[in-house]
Amino acid sequence: MAKKSEIIVKDVSIRTMKVNGTDYICITDIAKQKNEAEPKDVVKNWMRQKNTLEYLGLWERLHNPTFKGVEFDPLLAEAGSNSFTMSPSRWVELTAAIGITTTTGRNGGTYAITDIAFKFANWVSVEFELYLVMEFQRLKADEQKMLGWTAKRELSKINYRIHTDAIKSNLIPAEVTAAQASIIYALLINDGMPQGERLIKLNQIAIQQMRVLNDNEGRKLLK
Repeated sequence: MAKKSEIIVKDVSIRTMKVNGTDYICITDIAKQKNEAEPKDVVKNWMRQKNTLEYLGLWERLHNPTFKGVEFDPLLAEAGSNSFTMSPSRWVELTAAIGITTTTGRNGGTYAITDIAFKFANWVSVEFELYLVMEFQRLKADEQKMLGWTAKRELSKINYRIHTDAIKSNLIPAEVTAAQASIIYALLINDGMPQGERLIKLNQIAIQQMRVLNDNEGRKLLK
């Protein structure tokens, strides 16, 4: 499922979406810089140029193992002629391209993977491309900060669970036996505890922590 968001570039809202972890930018929104009334025509005009198809075809060959190169070759030979036309949907249908995709509906549009979107933005306006790259990089930086904060929060939950469960299991037993009392007493005056016994105690704590991590509730915290 696509996860959508947007960035503002020179007071223009540019939609973005992430599909299976891959970022796409709406080139229909970028095209409004050239023709606000008919941005689809701007995209089609860009795609009918020979150098554009050369770039798109090379990108697909490098990144798309299912790209239909046989179907692409006659398109490239015809590209640039007065009679040649190309649309995003036709490009995807004929070549099984993945660098460009379209969405339908009231808020539909043509989206391109970042490499291609920046290439298109450069064709529309060099200045706009520079601002677009800058804003997109800021968006990715914010995403990384959010991921880092979420990871730290989840680790804090896990550490809290480990320590509270360890305290319950090791420091607050339901019934203290004579042997346990001796251990507790030894911990309180641990300066006299032999090294071997200290290692055994550390090993017991490590085992307890692993048990906490492996139980069902511990696994839920990691989701």
